[in-house]
Formats: sequence, structure tokens, C-alpha cells
Amino acid sequence: MTEYGRGQGSEPWHPDDPLYGDGGWGGQQTQQGHHAHPGQQSPYGGRPQHHPQEPQQHYDTGGWDTTGQNGYTQPQQYPQYDQQYAPQQQYDTGGWPAGSHSPDPYAAGPADPYGQQNGAYGGEQADHYRTPDAYPPPEPPGRRRAEPEPRTDGGPGPDEGEHAFFAGDTGEDEDDRDDEGGRDDEGDRDDEPGDRRGRGERRGRGGNRGGKEKKRRNGVACLVVVLVLGGGTIGISYFGYQFYKDRFGSAPDFAGDGNGEQVTVTIPKGAGGYVIGQELKKMGVVKSVDAFVAAQADNPQGNTIQDGVYTLQKEMSAESAVALMLSPKSRSNLIIAEGWRNAYIYELIDQRLEVEEGTTAKVAKEDWEKLGLPDWAQGHENVKDPLEGFLFPSSYGVSKGQKPEDVLKRMVAQAAESYEKLEVEKKAESLGLENPWQLVTVASMVQAEGTSHSDFRKMAEVIYNRLEPGNTETNGMLEFDSTYNYIKNQSKLDLSLKELRNYDNPYNTYYYKGLTPGPIGNPGEDAIKGALNPTDEGWYYFISLDGKTSEFTKTNAEHQKLVDKWNASRKN
Repeated sequence: MTEYGRGQGSEPWHPDDPLYGDGGWGGQQTQQGHHAHPGQQSPYGGRPQHHPQEPQQHYDTGGWDTTGQNGYTQPQQYPQYDQQYAPQQQYDTGGWPAGSHSPDPYAAGPADPYGQQNGAYGGEQADHYRTPDAYPPPEPPGRRRAEPEPRTDGGPGPDEGEHAFFAGDTGEDEDDRDDEGGRDDEGDRDDEPGDRRGRGERRGRGGNRGGKEKKRRNGVACLVVVLVLGGGTIGISYFGYQFYKDRFGSAPDFAGDGNGEQVTVTIPKGAGGYVIGQELKKMGVVKSVDAFVAAQADNPQGNTIQDGVYTLQKEMSAESAVALMLSPKSRSNLIIAEGWRNAYIYELIDQRLEVEEGTTAKVAKEDWEKLGLPDWAQGHENVKDPLEGFLFPSSYGVSKGQKPEDVLKRMVAQAAESYEKLEVEKKAESLGLENPWQLVTVASMVQAEGTSHSDFRKMAEVIYNRLEPGNTETNGMLEFDSTYNYIKNQSKLDLSLKELRNYDNPYNTYYYKGLTPGPIGNPGEDAIKGALNPTDEGWYYFISLDGKTSEFTKTNAEHQKLVDKWNASRKN
């Protein structure tokens, strides 16, 4: 066993042994709670209780007479320990001459009742710390670090949670810190065994010199910590409040129907609620995007807001902005209806841009090649207007300050995109046409003559059947009133055959066989689909008795009966 107070002896220790539990200092065994009396015999018969193989070694005698003059001879023990530690252990001599040992408070003296222990027990006692497996001997009380004194100021002690940062003391002053070599002013390393002075002892030197400066630094550090923690708390509170407002609070909003200042807002095509809200907020109409999106969701027709130009007021509530955008009063878009001709559209653009009449038509005539027409729409002869059929019916945001060429470019781009989506170029030849240009021309005639999708498909079949080479019903003549009206820039229903058959113009289908040189208007998507998917029922003729619905026949005799009926209705 190697516990404190025990060693590996030749015989086991017994709890009844008066020497059990305390080995003493310097190899002495002290009875706990009993005094040694002269004449008392050792329970081990005076036999030394050290390890049999342990050589006799010398340790610090602590005042013992090693010459034997006093009758007490101590063997030389632990020479290795003396060589390794003795030169380095420098104790506080307390005024003793340098090089001499300071008096050991535990050495045997005349007044020490335990000083005669060896003699009393008739011989030396075994030092059980000298076995090979034993721990190094504990330091004597004189060499132990003093226990910290309890604080009297009410603050926590060194073991009661006080951190060095807030305590304002790192254990040593600036003057006591080691130099770069790791030694103090006296040339000794602090971690050497000879320097047994506690930090409390060294702390006393020069403490007044750096105390104020340290307190000042520590105070500033504490202030910085407080500011950082306080700033973090304020930041967390602010962002937490913003998060709460964004998630649970109502969005910022104006009140009322506006401040009376009008503003024009352009909503791009395909814009959703958030994009519309961003445009309105940018122009000062609404206060927040979220408020507009919420108001749009609350309105049953809110999702029907279309692209285009709107005339609104600044500082409107989101609810009133949504309501006004759903009203025709706010619409500033230029609406191009199906079948409208380019000549009429040019006039509307001039009015919307507030430019001189004829400005847009001049740009279309002079710069048509720069406006984005597809390749298959260029290079055709006898065309009245190369842009006809490419100002696609839709809603466009057109307002003062824009240029005519920019407006025309948007319309042409919309037409080209729609035709590509409907595969006009791909399907033209399958319908017996030479190119997609002719398909757009057919669609423009279908749009001009028909009134419904059902009409469009039958009207397309009439055109394809009449264009069929060798047909005996019309012999290749289309004879559409709409073509004559186009060249005359009119929309008359009461036209005489004499007038129709005697007007020489490439666009007059009463005078020339086949299709016109180009489209006669701007067909919508429904008319284009009708031209792409005609019926196959043998229709060659059609007529509208009321101007709204069309009736179709397969023979000229059937068709003539309907013409007579219509003439009779006009007389009445």
C-alpha cells in the first residue's frame, strides 16, 4: 500500500498499532493521540521497517547530529533527491546566513516531546516513503502555500465564483511579470521548486504602483462589455420588433383616396401582385407593397388587374388603389381590338403620345424595316403597309413622352411572338399556302368577315375552297367585300356589284383572283386558330343577314336565295 501514512513494510499494518496512520516527517512515525514515553518498546522489536532492498540513503537531517556525538546517528539517505532538488530549493532564510539551512520547525529540539521518539523506541524507525513505488514525500508545513485569508468586505472569495477579469487582479503586477527569458528580477524562474513564495507574497510588491492603472483598464473593459451587451440587446429588440411587424402586424398604408396629385403608372405584362405593388410604391401611390397585396387578395376581382397604363393619385390607401385600377376610369392603356387596321391604330398612337397627326404613320412608312418584322414578313410586292397584320391586338401602355417607334416595336414583337407560339410558319404549307405571310393574310380576312370562332373556321374553309385550282363555283375568285373596303379605308355593307367589279386594285378580290398582296387588318388569336384549323364541310358561300351572324351554303343557287332574302329585308 502507498497511501499517505503507510508504506510497504515487511509486515502489514494493523489498525490497533499505535503508530498506524502517521509516518511523521523525515522518516519519523508519530502516534496519533498518544505521547511517546521513555521505556516503551517498539511493537516491531526494534527492527527497521524499511524495504529490504532499499539502500540506506541520506535526506535533509533537519538538525540531526550526523557525527553520533549526541548519541543519535541518522543514516545517509536519498542522495539522488539531495542532488536534484537541494541546490534549487531556496527557502526564505528569515535572516539566516546564506548557504545554511533554516531551522526546520519539525526538527527535533529540546522542547519537542517527540524529539526522543527514536531513542524511546529503541532504534530508528523505517521511512516508508523511501520505497521505489512510494510517492515523493509531502512538503513540510513551512514550505506549503498559505491558505487564502477569508475576505471581510462581503465580496466573493477566490473560490466563490469571482473571475479574474472582474476582480481586477491577475495575480501579479506589471513590475513582477517575468521578462522574455521567463525569469524574474533575481534571475530565478517562477516555476522552479526553489521559488516557493505564493502569488500573494509577490503581489504585495509594487502593488500600489500599478493598482490605479489596472483598475482604470478593468473599468474601461467592463464599460465596453456593458456597451456591447446593451447594443446587442437593443439590436435584438429592434429586429425582433421588425420581424413581429412583418409577420403579425398590419402593413403600413395610407388613408383615403389620394392627395389629388395624379400620376401615370405603367404595369408590365404578366406582372403579379408584388410587381404591381412595387410599381405603385415607386410612384408614391401606395405606402407599402404588402398593403397592396393584402388589399388585392381581399378584393374578389383583385386578380383581374391587367398590364397597361393607369392614371392614379399619390398617397392612396391600398384598398382604394385596387378599386380604381379595376375601374375603366383609371385605364390609360391603348387597347388594340381584333381586326383594326393600321391606319386607325396610327391615329390612336399620335393622340396618346400627344404628337402631330401623321407622325406615327410616317415612322411606319419610312422605318418599317427597323421595327422587328420576321424575315418571312419582308420582301413582298404591292403591299400597301408592310406592318399590316403585325400590330397585334392587345393592351399596351402608351403615354406621353414615349417615342412612336418604341410603341410600334412592342406591337410588332407581340405579333411575332404570338405567331411563333401558334406555329404559323410551320403549318402554312400544309394548308396549301406558299408561306406564313399568306396565312396571316387569310386570318385577317377571316377576322374581317366572321363574328365568332365557329364562323372563323367555316370562313377559312370558304377561302381555301375558292383558292383551290379548277373549282367551278368561283373559278379562283374570292369576292370579299372587306378587301374593297380596306383599300378604300371604309366599312360599308351596301356595295353594288358594278362598283365592286370595276375598281382596279390588287387588294380588290372582285377584280383580281386569289389573295390580296398582304393582310387587310390585324387578326386576333381566335381568328388565327380558325385559319389554322378550318372545317371540311364543302362551304363556298356565306352571307350575314343581320350583320351579326353568318349563314353558309355550298352552291351558288343556295347562296342566291339568301341574297334575295337580304335585299327584301332592306326594302322593308
